[in-house]
Amino acid sequence: MSRSIPFAFFATALAISSAAFGLSDNRSALMAQEKSSAAEVKIDNFSFAPTTLTVSPGATVTWTNRDDIPHTVVSTDDPKIFKSKVLDTGENFSFTFSKIGTYAYFCSLHPKMTGKVVVQ
Repeated sequence: MSRSIPFAFFATALAISSAAFGLSDNRSALMAQEKSSAAEVKIDNFSFAPTTLTVSPGATVTWTNRDDIPHTVVSTDDPKIFKSKVLDTGENFSFTFSKIGTYAYFCSLHPKMTGKVVVQ
């Protein structure tokens, strides 16, 4: 009987740790899905960061103006696929990319500011 108690304790501990690792794996997978479905580009110091962002189809990208002057986010495609209003400090603009491709964009107020979203 004294041997069965440590064995039962060990088996229970093993089952609990296996379940915990399983939950951890599921949480990691869920977090990876959330990351792939939403992404952020910061506008600051007359630049987009990151300059190139890679996302999965269906991902929503949000640009947030952290600069102290207004900016826009405008696709270079003709016709324009997306175009924000003028964004003041703290404002943001979001767009959901449903199709695979490369989407270049710029700030229409400061055309040397450019960026790219790659959907793959």
